[in-house]
Amino acid sequence: MHLLKYRPSKLAIISRNNRQEIIQAGLTRRDLIKMGLIAGSGFLVTKSGLSARAALSASSSPPTEPFVQPLLIPPVAQPADLSPAPGELRVAGEAPRAAHQFWSRFQPEKTYELVAREFQHSFHPALPTSTVWGWGGTVPGKTILARYGEPIVVRFRNGLPRLAAHRGFGRPEVTTHLHNAHTATESDGFPTDFYPTGLFKDHLYANAFAGFTVTPDLLSPGDPNEALGTLWYHDHRVDFTSQNVYRGLAGFYLLFDQLDSGNEQDPDPQALRLPSGEFDVPLMFTDRVFDEDGQLFFDLFNLDGILGDKFVVNGRIQPFFKVARRKYRFRLLNAGPSRFYEFFLSNGLPFTIIASDGNLLPSPVRSRSVRVSVAERVDVIVDFSGTRIGDRIILENRLEHEDGRGPTGDLLRPGRGDAVLRFDVDRDAPDPSRVPEELRPLPAINIAEATAVRVWEFERRRGAWAINDEFFDVNEIRAKPRRNTAELWILRNDSGGWSHPVHIHLEEFRILSIDGRRPPAHLAGRKDVIELGRGIGGEVRIFMRFRDFVGRYPMHCHNTIHEDHAMMLRWDVVPE
Repeated sequence: MHLLKYRPSKLAIISRNNRQEIIQAGLTRRDLIKMGLIAGSGFLVTKSGLSARAALSASSSPPTEPFVQPLLIPPVAQPADLSPAPGELRVAGEAPRAAHQFWSRFQPEKTYELVAREFQHSFHPALPTSTVWGWGGTVPGKTILARYGEPIVVRFRNGLPRLAAHRGFGRPEVTTHLHNAHTATESDGFPTDFYPTGLFKDHLYANAFAGFTVTPDLLSPGDPNEALGTLWYHDHRVDFTSQNVYRGLAGFYLLFDQLDSGNEQDPDPQALRLPSGEFDVPLMFTDRVFDEDGQLFFDLFNLDGILGDKFVVNGRIQPFFKVARRKYRFRLLNAGPSRFYEFFLSNGLPFTIIASDGNLLPSPVRSRSVRVSVAERVDVIVDFSGTRIGDRIILENRLEHEDGRGPTGDLLRPGRGDAVLRFDVDRDAPDPSRVPEELRPLPAINIAEATAVRVWEFERRRGAWAINDEFFDVNEIRAKPRRNTAELWILRNDSGGWSHPVHIHLEEFRILSIDGRRPPAHLAGRKDVIELGRGIGGEVRIFMRFRDFVGRYPMHCHNTIHEDHAMMLRWDVVPE
């Protein structure tokens, strides 16, 4: 176990123009010299791909022309034989881990291997390539397609440069979290379970409906209404999540079941037949900054939240995507690190929201805009059948967001926002897909089941970020709910106008109220991220269950700059 505690009193301080900037304790003076951020004299130096220049004076990235390159669709990961074969216990060459829970029940039917590598990536033809990290050699990483009832093992191998040879931001130690998965702690990517170059870790993904141990019959299939859909995997290394994900360690994991089968021509009468195949498109939104040499860099001295001036979709700056005159399913993911979005289509087409945080809603919600905070996923249907061939439609972000504090709450006028992606209508295509008026029922909940009420206050403290006035300490267990029980959690934002997208591992929650009011329809489903702040609300009451697995899990702000600077806590599910 890595014994880590965040101690602001031991931070290194750099002062310039009476302004103090903090470097987290994990980066010593020696580390900074090795990384090339400071010279032996102690002065910051400019280095290609780093943030020394940004720390001294903020300026814009080099200009790039929008819509000159097509949207990249991440490749799909293919099953592979693993050697040594995975097992319940740790195998040769594997990083330390506990035994897999329920291994005998969830024997993997498929195995995969993803290797984190360093390579050169082109964000835009006008910029030189930048050094990035990616799972499977791509940014975003390869997409994993999985199905309920088919357990899999994914071997995450660290093939990054060794720490002694590492240059630039990030830290080449990894721990991978499958965001939104109902997963045992040993496969959850706990922040301090990181491991160095040369090792791997096998994650068992049961792909089982939550609740499979609630009844005495351990063969219970769980509740199909708990099915998940749009997930993503990303690095979660304590203190370095923002840097490692910024560098590229993230990808999609799409999960299907009988209802959301991934086949728009499915003959099964229970299947929804949503748009599928090439018409089911994952979109990972990030914003990035580039230095005067066109290299990707990260501002290590920014503790508030990093806002890039280049809008990147699936690894490319402002791409275009050719679409047919028919329905599409777009899986929108805000991969951060700090910006929030509210998307509109420039021709006024509506979105049909079908899923929140990847989970199908009971019924579709029609809306002219879609708001997505950091780490949230929103699945939408866009119907281009009423457009004309030759139309060009801009996906525009109109949410005003000026600094790391969060959105101002104002929307910009049409055409004054950020042009992020362009849809080019260029053909006709058959469309057997449909969008039923009933999607997936919500699981029943009974508030009377709650055995405890807990209050969590997210606040700013001593220049960093705290929960209930405490910084993250991996050795302090802040809550111990018992397995197969339920609790009421109250999340409050006491940070003075800052916004915090709060994420809780293992279980989804149900929002009972936002500032005392019932949640709107698009937030009334099952969630794993909730925005606390301007535009949503300062107090959110949620219903949480803790089923099936025992062990340690975190809760944290998913503005990963805040997370890396201590806005995180550990809670453990303990046996009944």
